[in-house]
Amino acid sequence: MSTSLSSPAPSVSGTSGQAGPQVARTPRTGQPAPPRAASGQRTRLRADDGRLVRGRRSRARIRQAARELFREKGFDGATLRAIAERAGMGASSIYRHVQSKEELLIDELTEMQEEAWTRFRASDDRDRPTDERLRAFFDAQHELLVADRDLTTIALRATTKTEARVAKRVLQLHDRTIGLLMEILQRGRQKQHLARDVDVLETARVLFHVSNGARIPWANGMVKDDALRQSMHQAVDLLFRGVASRDA
Repeated sequence: MSTSLSSPAPSVSGTSGQAGPQVARTPRTGQPAPPRAASGQRTRLRADDGRLVRGRRSRARIRQAARELFREKGFDGATLRAIAERAGMGASSIYRHVQSKEELLIDELTEMQEEAWTRFRASDDRDRPTDERLRAFFDAQHELLVADRDLTTIALRATTKTEARVAKRVLQLHDRTIGLLMEILQRGRQKQHLARDVDVLETARVLFHVSNGARIPWANGMVKDDALRQSMHQAVDLLFRGVASRDA
């Protein structure tokens, strides 16, 4: 006897008399929904489609173009439109990666900061006196600052910009610097190079603000490279000696 068109579909379970498994379908397309992760298991992340890599490459091209134009035309003469053109992208496309020229300068200072820390750690002896380690860290920073004076100068000036997006990045950079100084000071306290009651965070902040203050006249061409380096060393020496009379 032929099977009626209205007869139920045969079971896919292979068990006679039992209905096949219900397949969940998405409400929009009616297609089978992706399987849910079992309890306690992490959902598998979708493989990267290349956008992250392309984004990094685009930003690297933007930074390189900005460096070139800052040197060729000066900071004020280099527009974001010109930077985008040099980087090989449309004028509107650059805003997907950066909103202002100042952001690009903060990127440069951030990279310089990390490079200074890397160089410092490469030759650092954590058991050395703390004041020597601090001077060595400031020296590593100093070498990178003076290596590209023009770019560093305009980048340091960008840190005074009050626009909210840039100010947030500057604050993050400052906090990172203070954190690195704290790491050196914490080790010094462990080695009993510092007094027990010393506030490591406040000491790091003082060193940071003194170093920033010393760089202002240098960035404006008022002091030479060696004078800046000497000022940083003197600041560390003064902090460790103290200014109070020992007879007080």
